[in-house]
Amino acid sequence: MTALSTSGRLTVIGLGPGDARLIAPLALEALSQAQVVAGYATYLELVPAQLLSGKQIISTGMMGEVERCGAAIEAALSGADTVVVSGGDAGVYGMAGLVVELLEARGLLERLNFQVLPGIPALAAAAALLGAPLTHDFACVSLSDLLTPWERIATRLTAAASADFVLVLYNPRSRRREGLFSRALTIIGEFRSPDTPVGIVRQAWREGQTVTTLPLSTVSPSAVDMLTIVVVGNSQTRLAGKWMLTPRGYSGKYAMRERS
Repeated sequence: MTALSTSGRLTVIGLGPGDARLIAPLALEALSQAQVVAGYATYLELVPAQLLSGKQIISTGMMGEVERCGAAIEAALSGADTVVVSGGDAGVYGMAGLVVELLEARGLLERLNFQVLPGIPALAAAAALLGAPLTHDFACVSLSDLLTPWERIATRLTAAASADFVLVLYNPRSRRREGLFSRALTIIGEFRSPDTPVGIVRQAWREGQTVTTLPLSTVSPSAVDMLTIVVVGNSQTRLAGKWMLTPRGYSGKYAMRERS
């Protein structure tokens, strides 16, 4: 089947970590051409005001994802070019998955003109501020048990930590989930040295940004919240000056120092 001739285009984009200068060019183009923009109220505040001027805005708060994505689909079906905004990259813990699920459930995957555009994910934003912690294999785990049972999260954490992956932890702690980060640290501590470097980045590339590196044994659960990305090094990760470094292995193959 071909796309409905009367429908508009439905585009899902990531806004990047927060700084408007880090919104990808294709995402900026989609926003500039959109007639309708849908998003979580906090993320819409990250969009430059001139890109929202004169457009219909579909805004909901936390827990309103299904409602606003459904409304965006309806807007596109009615003929309006519509953009759904997500933080970071829309395909990394973002809105792309939910939109595809809704389109699938309604039999619209082949009928609606739909696309997903990439953005800079939070893990890349945090890693850049920390130096080079992700230059070897790593695993991402969200500690939010809102949609995933803690037992499954714990199993994934155990597998990743035991395999010596660098770990990137999303959604480490909220008021409702204060104890899960502590439990995660206990699991990780079974497979990591107490002096393993840990990077804690809050509000990456936004006002109020903080970047901290410290040993695993000294990490306090009170230091993180839902605006924080935590990067736990593997057995090879070390501090190079103030920077986290997970070596790729070049020093074992090439000379790192200039010859005198």
